[in-house]
Amino acid sequence: MSTFQPVVRNIETADLSKVLEINNANTPGVSELTMTELEADLNHALHALAIENQSGEVCAFCVTFAPDAPDGGANHQWFAERFESFVYLDRIAIDSNHQNRGLGALLYQSVEQHMLASADHSLLCCEVNLEPPNPGSLRFHQRIGFTEVGQSIPEYANYRVSYLSKSISDS
Repeated sequence: MSTFQPVVRNIETADLSKVLEINNANTPGVSELTMTELEADLNHALHALAIENQSGEVCAFCVTFAPDAPDGGANHQWFAERFESFVYLDRIAIDSNHQNRGLGALLYQSVEQHMLASADHSLLCCEVNLEPPNPGSLRFHQRIGFTEVGQSIPEYANYRVSYLSKSISDS
């Protein structure tokens, strides 16, 4: 029986190699990054959260952006053109050895708790690939309360996405 008690914390500099490894192992669910791109994303992030495994090593992470984040990408821009106030979950990835343990839901809950504590934004947004299909992610997002607000094929992209949002309140 596992005694794994996940700990959510901020991503630290020492975590970057493992975060990059987890990210790039999860393509095409998330886009592949270089270390330079990851560092730039983290510098502009509103939230950059990690979960540690039993050994204290990162096994899951997520990165969010505020509406005014520079270089948030085409999907962030789609939301920025439609909503004034939101938190955009740019990427979330779980190490393959730790999937299906509720870590994704825990990261979303942590982002929502940060949103409630700051009261700056009450709309959480993200996108899920439709082509290539990601039915597991679509089911997950529906289960935790997200609804579709649009679809698009971002410019210069070879994929189609579903744009999702969820209203966050303390009620």
